[in-house]
Amino acid sequence: MSQYRRVYLPGASYFFTVVTYRRIPWFNTPDSITLFGAALRHVMTTRPFEVEAIVVLPDHLHCLWRLPEGDGDFSGRWREVKKRVSRGIAPHGNARRERRVWQRRFWEHLIRDEEDWRRHVDYIHFNPVKHGLAAHPAQWRWSSFRRAVAKGWYPADWGNAEPAAIAEMLRE
Repeated sequence: MSQYRRVYLPGASYFFTVVTYRRIPWFNTPDSITLFGAALRHVMTTRPFEVEAIVVLPDHLHCLWRLPEGDGDFSGRWREVKKRVSRGIAPHGNARRERRVWQRRFWEHLIRDEEDWRRHVDYIHFNPVKHGLAAHPAQWRWSSFRRAVAKGWYPADWGNAEPAAIAEMLRE
């Protein structure tokens, strides 16, 4: 078995890709996305962090978190989010008590600088268009794009074409 190493840096920002088990589209209904949001908010109250950008697609999600100073434990936070969502979606599990809602691991990337942060935020917000789920980022309901426009991060018409800065990114 390979040794998987993660970098835990207190107060840092991280980009995450979290995928459902066998790409089952668990998040294709408003109820399941509401369940995910409630789980995320619950964990945020018990183990604070800030969600800077997020998109939830039927079989995976991308988000960018900023952790508090003095705390770099994003894995513990994801464990709690995944547990709460799994209990809501698949309350009984299999004979081994596995609920099989999520892939066992997730992918993370430590944000290195402002340009890296911007590229990953753009990647998150353009993802529904990339997957053919929306013609424009603002059309995808389960994204922080409209909030980002309200903050002045984007003009309202951003995303009519794939931004050059993210064209080569592979984060799935």
